[in-house]
Amino acid sequence: MNIDISSEFNLDDDVIYLNHAAVAPWPLRTEKAVNAFCRENVTIGSKKYANWLKVESHLKQQLVQLLHAESADEIALVKNTSEALSFVAYGLDWNANDNIVTSDEEFPSNMIPWESLSNQGVSVKKTVLKNASDPTAALIDNIDHNTRLLTISSVQYASGLRVDLERLGVACRQKNVLFCIDAIQSIGAFPVDVQRYQADFMMADGHKWMLGPEGLGVFYCRKQVQKKLKLTQFGWHMVEDMGNYDTPLWSTAQSARRFECGSPNMLSIHALSASLSLLLDIGLDNIEEKVIKRGQYIINKVKQNKHLTLLTNPDEYGNNIIVFKPSNNLTDDLFENLVSQNVVCAKRGGGIRFSPHFYTPFKIIDRAFVLINSFLEASSSKST
Repeated sequence: MNIDISSEFNLDDDVIYLNHAAVAPWPLRTEKAVNAFCRENVTIGSKKYANWLKVESHLKQQLVQLLHAESADEIALVKNTSEALSFVAYGLDWNANDNIVTSDEEFPSNMIPWESLSNQGVSVKKTVLKNASDPTAALIDNIDHNTRLLTISSVQYASGLRVDLERLGVACRQKNVLFCIDAIQSIGAFPVDVQRYQADFMMADGHKWMLGPEGLGVFYCRKQVQKKLKLTQFGWHMVEDMGNYDTPLWSTAQSARRFECGSPNMLSIHALSASLSLLLDIGLDNIEEKVIKRGQYIINKVKQNKHLTLLTNPDEYGNNIIVFKPSNNLTDDLFENLVSQNVVCAKRGGGIRFSPHFYTPFKIIDRAFVLINSFLEASSSKST
């Protein structure tokens, strides 16, 4: 589909937005969908609630397409990534001396739920990735006969490192280990395929690369492992006969809806569906190409400046997260300077993190580096 990308976003001209790994701006079509939903609530309330349910169902189908799941029966809408990870952590029937393999670079959401299982005799084996010649192999080598689950971020939030999810999936299946992927830093930026990865669980919030609102995420749970997770939340929405409110008898839904205990977040559902429509219209292969080009453009800019040190290892798969620092160790000062001049970025992994999306103009990146160069020149003058 031929889409004029420039017409889909309306960021202020003075804003240099390079922070999609944190919270992304919304497309204009998302604003339009939210405004229409709000207006409907103001004027007729829930009169057309049946239509809202159709949007919810459509969103799940969009996520099936985005993740390459078998069906919507494997998709649950959740509050956030942490909730989905907790469903897995507190749903599995652990044994004393079980262990979980992960990396030493995980965001707290993919660490705290597992570490909280220590009182059940479960340990977490953190694989050091930074100096590993083959980080994927390092994770696989850390699996032993007590390993029940391997959990990993598809892209590391503070370094941009990407591992080979397909290789990990094959190894986990061969070793009878469950495979869990925190995909918050890749869904919406790169093509994702849960079946090719042989993933048992995958989760992500919608407010980063999916360009949606905070407060709504996706939890993929492979059909064959859903009943391995005991439920920790119960309510009217997670029963099989959801519309029958009067029956004293109930049973758990025979799909991933079993993880949706109560009323759906209809406002965010309308918003995220609109955002995903843009991604799917453009196509994830096209988006990946554009994201990688912008990531490489930033890497080249950093490498061309002798006063900057690249902390992200350029990845064979391409980078959507790039971290660097000034050689004079004034990272905090540089970050504050950039923020004061409307550069929206983050400070992660000991440096400045830039994370452009497919629509980020190259001239925006150029403007950011003009500001960086001005800061470095001024800092150099002060030190002499």
